[in-house]
Amino acid sequence: MKNILIGITSSISAYKICELVRMFKKSHYNVKVVMTPDAKNFVTPLTLETLSCNPLYCEQFNPRNKTEHIGLCDWADIFIIAPLSANTLSKIANGICDNLLTSIFCAYLGYKKPTILAPAMNTGMWENPFVQENIKKIENFGCKILEPEIGFLACGTTDKGRLCSLDKIYNSIHKNKPLNGKKIVITAGGTKEPIDPVRFISNSSSGKMGIALADCAFESGADVTLISTFEIQKPYNIIVTSNTEKMLEETRKAFIQDNANFLIMAAAVSDFKVKNYSKSKISKKDTGELYTLELVQNPDILKIMCEEKSQNQIAVGFCLSSENILENAKEKIKTKGCELIIANEAKTALGTNENEIWIIDKFQNIEKIEKTSKENIARAILEKLYD
Repeated sequence: MKNILIGITSSISAYKICELVRMFKKSHYNVKVVMTPDAKNFVTPLTLETLSCNPLYCEQFNPRNKTEHIGLCDWADIFIIAPLSANTLSKIANGICDNLLTSIFCAYLGYKKPTILAPAMNTGMWENPFVQENIKKIENFGCKILEPEIGFLACGTTDKGRLCSLDKIYNSIHKNKPLNGKKIVITAGGTKEPIDPVRFISNSSSGKMGIALADCAFESGADVTLISTFEIQKPYNIIVTSNTEKMLEETRKAFIQDNANFLIMAAAVSDFKVKNYSKSKISKKDTGELYTLELVQNPDILKIMCEEKSQNQIAVGFCLSSENILENAKEKIKTKGCELIIANEAKTALGTNENEIWIIDKFQNIEKIEKTSKENIARAILEKLYD
């Protein structure tokens, strides 16, 4: 599902759709926008053309290479009308085709592709029995209705009629749950390698990328196991570990023994651990001015999992570098044996809310995801699992 057609009608909340277009574009969807003539009073065509990187569609009889309302129906994988005014709702519920948007809707129902409608209007209009009758009529044809929310309205009252949240509209396109029935194991956070009972070696990983991946996978219908180095409350299975060896043990159980479909190693796993762990706290008076820690290599979780997994299982690794980012990632995917490597730079990745990445497959194909939120990065990565 890559091509999204967004219809905008004459509602004050039309301006919000600019951000919705940005959300879809950041997640690498192709977006085209059609609007009713009166919707131009609330948001400009130029703004929407700039954000969508496509022409704005509005005129019913604007000659092009193909009949416009049919051409857009052919192109779209999903049709979203947001905001949907009471006026346009009444028209589409009764087969009226007096502008391009209503004509598209009339034709689109015959394609039996997903249609999502997000009404927004004054409370009195929403509660009007004729409006409610039209809503039920459209629902009976298989359209998904995202009901308006209670909030402050343009008329100055606080009641039901406000356009639902953009996140709700965004997430609604995943109603088919592309990962439904799939098991996915995700690691998150920085491992802690103990030096003594109170000290450890670690890194500045926040675990935000792993959590974003787990959240998005759960939203997409997956049976999620998050192996994390910190406690967190989520509606999916969470296993808390500390050091690399314990993470290896839990990852082997969840991925290999439970035969999960996917593994994403988003955790920042320490390459080294202390050779001689001290069971008692190391005292400064016992060490002198210079104290040397001897380090040994940790087990390579990703490589071990790739060696033990079946051919049907898919493993995804992360490669964090401060220089030679792509070269290091290309080498890593060859030596580890995973299906995908996510390359990123240390200064932009650790502890941040945004990131930019390169997705590299085992054939050395590279796709760059420009700087965006880690939630959008997660969606882009997960799409590779079910494309």
